Amino acid sequence: MILAVIQARMSSTRLPGKVLKDVLGEPMVIRQLERISRSKMIDQIVVATSTETSDDPLAEAVTSAGYQVFRGSLDDVLSRFQTLRKDFNPTHIVRLTADCPLTDPAVIDGIIEQHVETQVDYTSNVISRTFPRGLDAEVFTVAALDRLSELELSDDEHEHVTLGFYKRPGEFTLTNYAGTADNSHLRWTVDNPEDYDFALWVYSELYPSKPDFDSADILELLELHPERILIEDGH
Repeated sequence: MILAVIQARMSSTRLPGKVLKDVLGEPMVIRQLERISRSKMIDQIVVATSTETSDDPLAEAVTSAGYQVFRGSLDDVLSRFQTLRKDFNPTHIVRLTADCPLTDPAVIDGIIEQHVETQVDYTSNVISRTFPRGLDAEVFTVAALDRLSELELSDDEHEHVTLGFYKRPGEFTLTNYAGTADNSHLRWTVDNPEDYDFALWVYSELYPSKPDFDSADILELLELHPERILIEDGH
């Protein structure tokens, strides 16, 4: 069973409460869940948040929209994943973050398909980036997660679940999923007010006529409005 786990929390430093910010009448996280639900490869979706009271509104919004929530440690996200996997018993986990309302289910499916075909421990499109920031997705086997959890890990590796995989390429097999073009300079994630305004503009332009708009639709829109392009830091 392939389980998608969307990491989410209210305590963002640069844009607090961003996951519940309004996007055409729905919280941003719910818009993202709508998109992830179109995946053909994912069997089940759960939003993983913390047990902190600050995340109560998030948990309530997600459950009210009909999606599952799992709550665990705020800082030790690895332990959150380990406890969660015992409840859901998947064979593979797709790790996503709740600041990507423009995520593309076709890209997620491509990563999963490559992961299953190659039978490696970990596959993502972030080892060597070609996709816009905001289309990130990682897939790993639960067996690899169990092996990782048995190692002596740093605090950073407990907080950032998959860091332990690509810090140990000799111990885990990794593959990268690449696009046909290099769009790694584009910024489609939501981390600050400017990012949010961009995502809201994309939804306003595309969602009313095509709720299942994809990456190609966004790229076409940006060709018409190059002044709206956001560039990822470092480009």
